[in-house]
Amino acid sequence: MLDLIKQPWPWYLAGPLIALVAILLLFFGKSFGVSATLRTTCSIMGAGKRTRFFDYNWKRDRWNLLFVVGAIVGGLLTSQFLMHPEVSISPSTVQDLQSIGLKDTTGFLPAELFSINSIFSLRGLVVFIAGGFLIGFGARYAGGCTSGHAISGLSNLQIPSLIAVIGFFIGGLLMTHVLLPYIIQL
Repeated sequence: MLDLIKQPWPWYLAGPLIALVAILLLFFGKSFGVSATLRTTCSIMGAGKRTRFFDYNWKRDRWNLLFVVGAIVGGLLTSQFLMHPEVSISPSTVQDLQSIGLKDTTGFLPAELFSINSIFSLRGLVVFIAGGFLIGFGARYAGGCTSGHAISGLSNLQIPSLIAVIGFFIGGLLMTHVLLPYIIQL
């Protein structure tokens, strides 16, 4: 059983599990999204006294905080005990990454971009600070994050979520094919 859990799960198993989560959330009248926890956290800390957006009954959304904490703890446990020792990356992907200047393609994240040493370089500042700001701003401007729109919004047949997901895909393609090669050269 442990060997089964350590392997990457195929789409035909992971996809229905995600659909099951979406169905359960719809059944219980909840909507999924990680960026919504920022509003809940700010409300808990008293931001509702200064800004009307944060002045709401945060107790009805505390389940979302538990979900995020579970995702973090689950990720830590998985990385320590269930990680498959080898990451299989397509040879064409490795070739593409090396052609734009990334040399270490052995892990989940390129060490040139996501190591402790890279944080203190110009490239690290761009990736962590500017990228983090853009993700946070984008999630707020789009009215939710990728998981919220793609899982809850699309399962509710919401047109704004469809537009947001299309925008996320276009942004991902632009980042991968246009911006990333320039960031690597910094």
